[in-house]
Amino acid sequence: MKKRYYIVVILLAFLPLKSIAQQKSTYIKAGTLYDSKNNRLLKNRLIHVKGTKIVDVSDFKSLPDNTKVIDLTGYTVLPGLIDAHTHVLFSQEANEDFAEHSVHSLTMESDALRTLRGAKRAKSYLLEGITSIKDLGNSGLYLDVALRDAINEGTIDGPRIFASGPILAAEGGQIYGVLPEHQHIVELEYRIIKNVQDAKNAVREHVNQNVDVIKICADNIPNKTYLTVEEIRSIVDVAHSYNLKVTAHSITNQSALNAIEAGVDGIEHGFNLDDSTLDMMAENQIFLVPTENSKTYMDTYVALAGYDEDDIDWIDGYVERMNKRLKRAIERKVPIVAGSDNYTDIKVSRGKSSKDMFRYYEEAGMKPLDILQSSTYISALFLGKENQIGQLTTKSNADIIAVKGDINNDFITTLDNVVFVMKDGKVFYKITD
Repeated sequence: MKKRYYIVVILLAFLPLKSIAQQKSTYIKAGTLYDSKNNRLLKNRLIHVKGTKIVDVSDFKSLPDNTKVIDLTGYTVLPGLIDAHTHVLFSQEANEDFAEHSVHSLTMESDALRTLRGAKRAKSYLLEGITSIKDLGNSGLYLDVALRDAINEGTIDGPRIFASGPILAAEGGQIYGVLPEHQHIVELEYRIIKNVQDAKNAVREHVNQNVDVIKICADNIPNKTYLTVEEIRSIVDVAHSYNLKVTAHSITNQSALNAIEAGVDGIEHGFNLDDSTLDMMAENQIFLVPTENSKTYMDTYVALAGYDEDDIDWIDGYVERMNKRLKRAIERKVPIVAGSDNYTDIKVSRGKSSKDMFRYYEEAGMKPLDILQSSTYISALFLGKENQIGQLTTKSNADIIAVKGDINNDFITTLDNVVFVMKDGKVFYKITD
């Protein structure tokens, strides 16, 4: 008996201090708490955090002596926000051509340098209250997976990453103008699908690399190639057999129809969706990730890109058209998932640039709480992770942020005023008065 006792003591001595510390309880007093599942604001709630998880959310009550309490009674407490469309391993200047910069990045930027730059961008999301991101390709050969793993093991700080690995695409991918003898360069960024059987194998390759989601290009605009319905269906069938969601980049209405017919879970962008296509998405609960930008962002973009004043008349029409598209989707009850797709350097951090999506959604007529739900619970639901992230409830991950201001009446300013960020029970940012 004595020998066993000594063995236990020795084992405890070698346990990581972090794992022991994580068992301590913390209580967060929330003056206002956003219930993302039911899309409502609640007053005076107490969140009990132990280790990396939420133990309970209840009304204020007396606490044990010597309890660690974080007082956020003067703030609105939210689940950590989710950006469901990012590219943290890719960045370009406003005046750069996408294809030329892609080739330059693949041939002149080492994987190590690219990943280190991505790590810096990733951390900037965390500091803006975005504790999870869905990273959808343009990340070399699984550099997004490596970055995710480095964050998960605590080597670097950053948001929780759901990584897709290389985008599955038809010949040429989205990198246009590459000569035939150099097409192998494209395969450093995209998984080029040759046929139905190859599509199945591509998914298996991604599964072996431990991706979290499958991303396809239903069309390759401005390249003319596209995946067939049969190829997409084979991708979906194999991915679903491994419990992986499939989401489809789609610019044209026809490519969206192809993807929907093949059974995808979501449509990314969807700039040109017809009403009938939106109706099909609503009927089948296929989510839409609208990735447009606000008028403010567009004005900044064209200035950095060096547009002449005579060449920017198209902006108002573009913004109006995209606003109407989002309204049509909402009217038809298409599930809306918030995603930015902001990979252009507009001279702010990537995380701050990402939050422009909230400004766009508000300009398009979405109500503040609906925007919050799209960037928390609904986003988590369509990742199949609604019990882990996207809401503050028993057994969910302790991803908790707080903002200062009036959510309903001053939404953008309030979301920009992040005063507290916790991810997995660890406080990364705290500035309270």
